[in-house]
Amino acid sequence: MDIHHKIDEAKIDAGMLRIKIGDRVVEKALKELSPLLANASDSELNCYQVSPSGYGIHWPLLDEDISIDGLLGITHEPAPWKKSA
Repeated sequence: MDIHHKIDEAKIDAGMLRIKIGDRVVEKALKELSPLLANASDSELNCYQVSPSGYGIHWPLLDEDISIDGLLGITHEPAPWKKSA
């Protein structure tokens, strides 16, 4: 099952990533997400792209990606027909 998220707001401030998805707000310390993000400059952090489908956030200057499902704690099981014998 593909889940698409509509990210209403994404903000980075004082070492924290804050995203609003519908009525849910998620805040995570950058150091919990990625050493690259935790050590990046403000200009690198503020240059990000939210994927149109809502799958994730990409920082092109750092070549770093964060999954929205991961931020929300959503895990996926492989489809039964994809499991190996």
